[in-house]
Amino acid sequence: MTTAEYYGAPITWVIILALGVGTFFLRYSFLGLIGNRPLPEWALRYLRYTAVAVLPGLVAPLVLWPSATGGQPDPARLAAAAATVGVGLVSRNTFAAILGGLATLYVALWLVG
Repeated sequence: MTTAEYYGAPITWVIILALGVGTFFLRYSFLGLIGNRPLPEWALRYLRYTAVAVLPGLVAPLVLWPSATGGQPDPARLAAAAATVGVGLVSRNTFAAILGGLATLYVALWLVG
């Protein structure tokens, strides 16, 4: 049963619009209201770690519960994640880490069949 079938089409559009307005005001409160003022030093220090926190949060579910395998951990993806971390730690180069993980994933998937 889809959301439109469960709630009905008008309620579904109200939910979509409410989420859109809420998202706009959440972003506006940070960017529009204080966007032209300098942030305190403590806030800038914490914002430096945003990418470091967000990227693993996006990648971890794809490695641990990939939809390509029905949610089961896959040795090829685990090897690619380990290679990415290893190359990144050794080279301190993001692009090299991405390419190392990519190459490992393709080789591992090719070997598995």
